[in-house]
Amino acid sequence: MKATRFAPVVLFDLDGTLVDSAVDLLNALNIVLAREGRAPLPLAAIRPVVSKGARAMLGVAFPDLDAAGREAFLQPFLDQYELAVADHSTPFDGVEDVLVAIESQGARWGIVTNKPLYLARGVVASMGWSARCAILLGGDSLPRKKPDPDQLFLACEELGVTPGDCIYVGDDERDIVAARRAGMKSVAALWGYREAHEDPAAWCPDAMAQQPRGLLAPGLLVR
Repeated sequence: MKATRFAPVVLFDLDGTLVDSAVDLLNALNIVLAREGRAPLPLAAIRPVVSKGARAMLGVAFPDLDAAGREAFLQPFLDQYELAVADHSTPFDGVEDVLVAIESQGARWGIVTNKPLYLARGVVASMGWSARCAILLGGDSLPRKKPDPDQLFLACEELGVTPGDCIYVGDDERDIVAARRAGMKSVAALWGYREAHEDPAAWCPDAMAQQPRGLLAPGLLVR
Protein backbone atom coordinates (compact mmCIF):
# COMPACT_ATOMS: atom_id res chain seq x y z
CA MET A 1 0.00 0.00 0.00
CA LYS A 2 1.31 3.42 -0.90
CA ALA A 3 2.25 5.52 2.15
CA THR A 4 0.14 8.56 2.92
CA ARG A 5 2.00 11.74 2.11
CA PHE A 6 1.63 15.06 3.85
CA ALA A 7 0.43 18.23 2.19
CA PRO A 8 3.27 20.07 0.43
CA VAL A 9 3.22 22.80 3.10
CA VAL A 10 2.09 22.60 6.72
CA LEU A 11 1.75 25.98 8.44
CA PHE A 12 1.55 26.37 12.19
CA ASP A 13 0.61 28.97 14.74
CA LEU A 14 3.46 29.49 17.25
CA ASP A 15 2.40 30.03 20.88
CA GLY A 16 0.16 27.24 22.12
CA THR A 17 0.68 25.19 18.98
CA LEU A 18 4.39 24.61 18.50
CA VAL A 19 5.80 26.25 21.63
CA ASP A 20 4.74 26.39 25.26
CA SER A 21 5.75 29.99 25.98
CA ALA A 22 3.42 30.79 28.87
CA VAL A 23 6.06 30.87 31.63
CA ASP A 24 8.26 33.43 29.87
CA LEU A 25 5.24 35.61 29.16
CA LEU A 26 4.08 35.32 32.77
CA ASN A 27 7.52 36.27 34.09
CA ALA A 28 7.58 39.40 31.93
CA LEU A 29 4.07 40.34 32.96
CA ASN A 30 4.84 39.88 36.64
CA ILE A 31 7.83 42.21 36.37
CA VAL A 32 5.53 44.88 34.96
CA LEU A 33 3.06 44.23 37.76
CA ALA A 34 5.79 44.48 40.40
CA ARG A 35 6.83 47.88 39.07
CA GLU A 36 3.25 49.02 39.64
CA GLY A 37 3.19 47.63 43.17
CA ARG A 38 0.79 44.87 42.23
CA ALA A 39 0.83 41.23 43.28
CA PRO A 40 2.19 38.63 40.85
CA LEU A 41 -0.17 36.40 38.92
CA PRO A 42 -0.07 32.59 38.92
CA LEU A 43 0.46 30.78 35.64
CA ALA A 44 -3.11 29.50 35.68
CA ALA A 45 -4.39 33.08 35.43
CA ILE A 46 -2.88 33.88 32.05
CA ARG A 47 -2.32 30.49 30.42
CA PRO A 48 -5.85 30.28 28.95
CA VAL A 49 -5.47 33.62 27.13
CA VAL A 50 -1.85 33.43 25.90
CA SER A 51 -2.93 32.66 22.34
CA LYS A 52 -5.12 35.75 22.33
CA GLY A 53 -2.08 37.99 22.61
CA ALA A 54 -0.47 40.60 24.80
CA ARG A 55 -3.56 42.76 25.21
CA ALA A 56 -5.58 39.79 26.47
CA MET A 57 -2.87 39.02 29.02
CA LEU A 58 -2.82 42.66 30.11
CA GLY A 59 -6.57 42.46 30.52
CA VAL A 60 -6.06 39.71 33.09
CA ALA A 61 -3.22 41.60 34.79
CA PHE A 62 -5.04 44.94 34.99
CA PRO A 63 -8.76 44.11 35.19
CA ASP A 64 -9.53 47.44 36.83
CA LEU A 65 -8.27 49.45 33.84
CA ASP A 66 -10.05 50.02 30.57
CA ALA A 67 -8.44 49.19 27.24
CA ALA A 68 -6.92 52.66 26.91
CA GLY A 69 -5.42 52.46 30.37
CA ARG A 70 -3.91 49.06 29.74
CA GLU A 71 -2.35 50.22 26.48
CA ALA A 72 0.30 52.14 28.42
CA PHE A 73 1.68 48.82 29.66
CA LEU A 74 1.81 47.10 26.27
CA GLN A 75 5.28 48.16 25.15
CA PRO A 76 6.85 47.78 28.61
CA PHE A 77 5.46 44.23 28.70
CA LEU A 78 6.81 43.41 25.25
CA ASP A 79 10.17 45.01 26.05
CA GLN A 80 10.52 42.93 29.20
CA TYR A 81 9.49 39.78 27.35
CA GLU A 82 12.07 40.44 24.63
CA LEU A 83 14.84 40.32 27.27
CA ALA A 84 14.00 36.69 28.08
CA VAL A 85 11.94 35.59 25.13
CA ALA A 86 12.58 31.87 25.50
CA ASP A 87 14.36 31.22 28.79
CA HIS A 88 11.73 28.70 29.81
CA SER A 89 9.88 28.12 26.53
CA THR A 90 10.02 24.68 24.96
CA PRO A 91 8.37 22.86 22.07
CA PHE A 92 5.34 20.89 23.17
CA ASP A 93 6.09 17.20 23.59
CA GLY A 94 5.91 15.53 20.19
CA VAL A 95 6.30 18.69 18.10
CA GLU A 96 9.82 17.80 17.02
CA ASP A 97 8.63 14.37 15.87
CA VAL A 98 6.01 16.06 13.69
CA LEU A 99 8.48 18.52 12.16
CA VAL A 100 10.98 15.75 11.41
CA ALA A 101 8.24 13.65 9.81
CA ILE A 102 7.20 16.55 7.56
CA GLU A 103 10.80 17.17 6.52
CA SER A 104 11.47 13.48 5.91
CA GLN A 105 8.80 13.46 3.23
CA GLY A 106 10.29 16.45 1.47
CA ALA A 107 7.39 18.67 2.54
CA ARG A 108 7.88 22.10 4.08
CA TRP A 109 6.61 23.72 7.23
CA GLY A 110 6.31 27.31 8.32
CA ILE A 111 4.90 29.56 11.01
CA VAL A 112 2.19 32.19 10.77
CA THR A 113 1.64 33.90 14.12
CA ASN A 114 0.03 37.06 15.44
CA LYS A 115 3.06 37.58 17.66
CA PRO A 116 5.20 40.57 16.55
CA LEU A 117 7.75 39.29 14.07
CA TYR A 118 10.84 40.37 16.02
CA LEU A 119 9.65 38.40 19.05
CA ALA A 120 8.65 35.40 16.95
CA ARG A 121 12.11 35.36 15.40
CA GLY A 122 13.64 35.25 18.86
CA VAL A 123 11.51 32.28 19.89
CA VAL A 124 12.13 30.40 16.64
CA ALA A 125 15.88 30.97 16.89
CA SER A 126 15.88 29.73 20.48
CA MET A 127 14.17 26.53 19.36
CA GLY A 128 16.86 26.01 16.70
CA TRP A 129 14.34 26.25 13.89
CA SER A 130 15.48 29.31 11.95
CA ALA A 131 17.10 27.35 9.12
CA ARG A 132 14.36 24.72 9.01
CA CYS A 133 11.29 26.96 8.98
CA ALA A 134 10.33 27.69 5.36
CA ILE A 135 8.54 30.91 6.25
CA LEU A 136 7.89 32.98 9.36
CA LEU A 137 5.24 35.70 9.37
CA GLY A 138 4.26 37.79 12.38
CA GLY A 139 1.25 39.82 13.34
CA ASP A 140 2.95 42.98 12.09
CA SER A 141 4.08 41.52 8.76
CA LEU A 142 0.93 42.93 7.15
CA PRO A 143 -1.66 45.54 8.14
CA ARG A 144 -4.17 42.79 8.98
CA LYS A 145 -3.60 39.60 10.94
CA LYS A 146 -5.59 36.50 11.87
CA PRO A 147 -8.53 35.96 11.76
CA ASP A 148 -8.09 37.77 8.45
CA PRO A 149 -6.47 35.45 5.91
CA ASP A 150 -3.90 37.91 4.55
CA GLN A 151 -0.91 36.32 6.28
CA LEU A 152 -1.84 32.89 4.97
CA PHE A 153 -2.20 34.23 1.44
CA LEU A 154 1.21 35.88 1.74
CA ALA A 155 2.75 32.63 2.97
CA CYS A 156 1.38 30.85 -0.10
CA GLU A 157 2.72 33.57 -2.39
CA GLU A 158 6.18 33.48 -0.82
CA LEU A 159 6.35 29.68 -0.95
CA GLY A 160 4.96 29.39 -4.48
CA VAL A 161 1.96 27.26 -3.53
CA THR A 162 -1.82 27.60 -3.50
CA PRO A 163 -3.96 27.50 -0.36
CA GLY A 164 -5.09 24.08 -1.50
CA ASP A 165 -1.52 22.87 -1.10
CA CYS A 166 -1.44 23.89 2.57
CA ILE A 167 -2.77 22.88 5.95
CA TYR A 168 -2.90 25.28 8.89
CA VAL A 169 -2.63 24.07 12.49
CA GLY A 170 -3.56 26.35 15.39
CA ASP A 171 -4.96 26.36 18.91
CA ASP A 172 -7.24 29.42 18.73
CA GLU A 173 -10.50 30.14 16.95
CA ARG A 174 -8.87 32.91 14.93
CA ASP A 175 -6.50 30.30 13.44
CA ILE A 176 -9.35 28.15 12.22
CA VAL A 177 -11.29 31.14 10.88
CA ALA A 178 -8.24 32.45 9.01
CA ALA A 179 -7.61 29.06 7.43
CA ARG A 180 -11.22 28.74 6.33
CA ARG A 181 -11.19 32.23 4.82
CA ALA A 182 -7.97 31.38 2.98
CA GLY A 183 -9.37 28.11 1.62
CA MET A 184 -6.92 25.96 3.60
CA LYS A 185 -7.67 22.80 5.53
CA SER A 186 -7.51 23.55 9.26
CA VAL A 187 -6.53 21.42 12.23
CA ALA A 188 -7.34 22.52 15.78
CA ALA A 189 -4.51 21.89 18.24
CA LEU A 190 -6.35 20.81 21.38
CA TRP A 191 -3.22 20.84 23.54
CA GLY A 192 -2.93 24.61 23.29
CA TYR A 193 -4.18 27.61 25.25
CA ARG A 194 -7.89 28.28 25.51
CA GLU A 195 -10.46 29.41 28.03
CA ALA A 196 -12.74 26.92 29.76
CA HIS A 197 -15.84 28.09 27.91
CA GLU A 198 -14.30 27.64 24.45
CA ASP A 199 -15.36 24.63 22.39
CA PRO A 200 -12.96 23.93 19.51
CA ALA A 201 -15.58 21.80 17.77
CA ALA A 202 -17.72 24.93 17.48
CA TRP A 203 -14.95 26.56 15.47
CA CYS A 204 -15.67 23.97 12.73
CA PRO A 205 -12.09 22.89 11.99
CA ASP A 206 -11.57 20.23 9.35
CA ALA A 207 -9.85 18.06 11.95
CA MET A 208 -8.70 18.11 15.57
CA ALA A 209 -5.68 16.61 17.31
CA GLN A 210 -5.45 15.95 21.05
CA GLN A 211 -1.63 15.98 21.13
CA PRO A 212 1.11 16.96 18.66
CA ARG A 213 1.89 13.35 17.70
CA GLY A 214 -1.78 13.00 16.83
CA LEU A 215 -1.02 15.11 13.76
CA LEU A 216 0.81 12.09 12.39
CA ALA A 217 -2.38 10.01 12.28
CA PRO A 218 -3.24 8.87 8.74
CA GLY A 219 -5.01 11.54 6.76
CA LEU A 220 -4.70 14.39 9.25
CA LEU A 221 -2.01 16.43 7.51
CA VAL A 222 -3.18 15.39 4.06
CA ARG A 223 -5.02 17.96 1.97
